Amino acid sequence: MNSYDLAKKVIFSLSDEAGVSGYEHPLFPALQGIFTSLASETRRDFIGNFYAVKKGLDGKSGIMLAAHMDEIGLILTHIDDRGFFHFSAVGGIDDRTLLYQEVIVHGQEDIRGIICSVPSRVHQEVQSKKSIDMTQLVIDVGYPRETVMNLVKPGDIISLIRKPFSILNDKIVAKALDDRAGIAVLAICLNELGRLSHRHNVYAVATVQEEVGLRGAITSSDGLQPDLAVAIDVTHAQTLDTKNQVSIQLGKGPAITVGPNIHPRIFTDLTRCAKESRIPYQIQPIAGETGTDARVIQLTGYGIPTGLISIPLRYMHTSVETASLQDIVDSGKLLADFIAGLPENLEELLCC
Repeated sequence: MNSYDLAKKVIFSLSDEAGVSGYEHPLFPALQGIFTSLASETRRDFIGNFYAVKKGLDGKSGIMLAAHMDEIGLILTHIDDRGFFHFSAVGGIDDRTLLYQEVIVHGQEDIRGIICSVPSRVHQEVQSKKSIDMTQLVIDVGYPRETVMNLVKPGDIISLIRKPFSILNDKIVAKALDDRAGIAVLAICLNELGRLSHRHNVYAVATVQEEVGLRGAITSSDGLQPDLAVAIDVTHAQTLDTKNQVSIQLGKGPAITVGPNIHPRIFTDLTRCAKESRIPYQIQPIAGETGTDARVIQLTGYGIPTGLISIPLRYMHTSVETASLQDIVDSGKLLADFIAGLPENLEELLCC
């Protein structure tokens, strides 16, 4: 399968599944189906991280690639006397987009519902473009309280509903492209490495609970102790209202991060590979921590040299996140070329 078709397959299969932080296990069958043919072996750990291992020619060194599988969502807090569900956010959801959003409550059985509101107050907040008071939002599932009490309980996870679809000019729209698009990059990278010679073992890790504290990246990097790591995530791309604040553009290639969270030689080598492979790319300077898995991977053990590739994304943390398929494909190819070009002795690359 070519990388473009693989990207669509991965995104359409994963983005349609629920995988809210701490509740990622519904994704495991799809991940297994995607990576079994691409990797030498696959496995999961106790916290839920999924590993796809591609053996290298010598296998002396390990390269970790990390993209998180979890998505933002909601958690049921209580059911009122009218049968309406009250909830809190899991992760940094854009609450302005929640009104009239269709959801699934994952109780003893899945129940569909609609997010609704106390009309006047919330509509005023929406019109003023302010953050919505989430305590004024409830979920209507259509059942009276005595019926739903047998089906759900406080603590049940709630996921957004949005079927992925394509729009013009190579764009794809879906929930959870943050960071299922990154999982697609992992798959493309392993697929490309199938035709390239590479010295080092590659550990492609679909991490859990990134949206609530980078937890899967902490445990997986500590367990692997890789010699080098690259995180793959998304970054804000220009929209109509952010043109003057955001420089990264959709369809212009992956964003390669530079800054204190990033090893300078990895940044230099990624940009060199992009130029040599004629892959379009953008540079994203970040002055502090990146807020991605790279943040904690870098600090593992005695320190892991870490890079970051980000996929430009519009409307992050909504159910209509929008990305360019070509950006996703180019990110995977760049990673594969970078890994294939690594020297046998990584100190040659990493010693500044």
